[in-house]
Amino acid sequence: MTTYYRDPDVWISSAGVRMHGRELRLDELRQVWHTRGRRSWGTIAGRGAVGLAILVPLVVGLLGIAVALVIDASTATTIALVGGGVLVGLATAPLADVLLERVDRSYDRGSRVREIWARTPHGDLLLLSTPDAARFGRIYRALQRALEPATRR
Repeated sequence: MTTYYRDPDVWISSAGVRMHGRELRLDELRQVWHTRGRRSWGTIAGRGAVGLAILVPLVVGLLGIAVALVIDASTATTIALVGGGVLVGLATAPLADVLLERVDRSYDRGSRVREIWARTPHGDLLLLSTPDAARFGRIYRALQRALEPATRR
């Protein structure tokens, strides 16, 4: 028996499938397909907020430099404002690294709910529903690999 995928909720092998406590033999699966749900605008808005959080320190830094060059202040004040603007701008680099990693993880998870359905002798059955795009892809591909030998018999 070959195991194609295994986690606490899902187990796919050459013998059968177990998803969320429901066990099926591979020969019971007449057809398997997947669907995508509607986009989660909250997830997309969260990505936009993270992008805005990256831009705010840059804008503040540039604004500090612009103010330093526009106002008629002493040389020491101008240097202090320009230096402060540059430091605020440079502080964006470590912040951007953390925030861009968060955006990257949000794309891995996806912005839609994905479902795996199967047609069985007892009717259509929802096997899995998950918003995690990467996990969905691993599970669906494992299910396809498990079903390939069964269809060649």
